[in-house]
Amino acid sequence: MRNLIGESNYDFIGHRRPAMFLSAALVTIALLAILIRGLNFGVDFTGGFTIEVGYEETANIEHIREVLAAAELPDASVQNFGSTTDVLIRMAPPEGDVTGSALSDDVLGALKPTSESEIKMRRVEFVGPQVGEELRETGGLAVLMALFAIVVYIWFRFEKKFSVGSVLALVHDVIITVGVFALFQIEFDLTILAAILAVIGYSLNDTIVVFDRIRENFRTMRRGTPAEIMNASINQTLSRTVITSLTTLLVLLSLFIFGGKIINGFALALIIGVIIGTYSSIFVASTTVLGLGISKEDMMPVEKEGADLDDIP
Repeated sequence: MRNLIGESNYDFIGHRRPAMFLSAALVTIALLAILIRGLNFGVDFTGGFTIEVGYEETANIEHIREVLAAAELPDASVQNFGSTTDVLIRMAPPEGDVTGSALSDDVLGALKPTSESEIKMRRVEFVGPQVGEELRETGGLAVLMALFAIVVYIWFRFEKKFSVGSVLALVHDVIITVGVFALFQIEFDLTILAAILAVIGYSLNDTIVVFDRIRENFRTMRRGTPAEIMNASINQTLSRTVITSLTTLLVLLSLFIFGGKIINGFALALIIGVIIGTYSSIFVASTTVLGLGISKEDMMPVEKEGADLDDIP
């Protein structure tokens, strides 16, 4: 696969300091956005109503938003669901004791006079604030458990310095991805959380490939400093990294452009995650391991006690 784009000899490790400042700046901006602006949680996390209605012909989403705003339902989120004739409406629970049936009647009462075709109520679902809070907590716990499992896996598979580098890269990727959603106030729901977990898996896979080549080269390359060996390893896996990332991005861009609004956030989170994850596997994970003082001795297999005695006839 490496021959598809030819041999490369880029000095990635030599640019680790500018990359470190870039990562620090991006993480700082992301953290400030999360702390100051906060996340724009969707109904899945805040609680509220989900109403699905069906039209006989293509629904005008912008017109539906205007109608609901005029009917004093300005916080409604409107998008197509599956087809151009099915519409999904999400809204926070209005003040007072309002039931789902009453709210659905209000929505239909506002929409029917503006449409020449029949509008059918498909379903009405309610997520309570307590359920939304539990989803936030369990979602955050899922991310932490994934990171902990990765630490254990890398520790046993490679070496503890590699586990620090991999987790630091993953935290870097997650913070920046979430920070983009906080900065631009893009709705954050369960599909975005699923995308964040997918980003962790994708970034880890890319990092493992680089780490595996680094370990192999530390054991086989007789000459060269740790920086030179790591640089050679990154270059040897560069073709695989670029090809994998580009083909993944092509699919995600197609989903983002043609998939409709309901999947835009999911695709956007993955697009950001793939780009940042590719960058971090080179400039964050690897350079962190180098900064921790990795050496050839760390990569050599540990001999079992008494191994020499077994060789004595």
